[in-house]
Amino acid sequence: MKTILAAALVLGLCGLAGAADKADPVGTWTCAYQIGDQKRTATLTVTRDGDKLAGAMSWPDQKGEKLKDVRLKDGTLTFSAVRKFMGNEIPVEYTLTIDGDKLKGKGASDFGGQKRAFDIAGRRETKAK
Repeated sequence: MKTILAAALVLGLCGLAGAADKADPVGTWTCAYQIGDQKRTATLTVTRDGDKLAGAMSWPDQKGEKLKDVRLKDGTLTFSAVRKFMGNEIPVEYTLTIDGDKLKGKGASDFGGQKRAFDIAGRRETKAK
């Protein structure tokens, strides 16, 4: 009986560990975040070419900004994108945890010598059948 329980526990833990490694970032994600009192939106698109990830981020006033250093490790997606806003170029570093068709995490930037971070959450868009 102990052997069966031990085997079940090992298989269960391996399954959980494997699930974290199999997070799939590929797709189009509708994201929302808030800076100060302003609610904002963005669209994140992630693609895969072999074992490399790539993609782009779009905001209502800026389209198709290519992502840099896109990586997925243990269910966490990291990348950076440059936000162009009011004549400024602001590099933003993203760290997002993927859970099925949802993601959540943080964006962080250095603007005017001040570090700023914000929470961001998103949902993968479903494909029309």
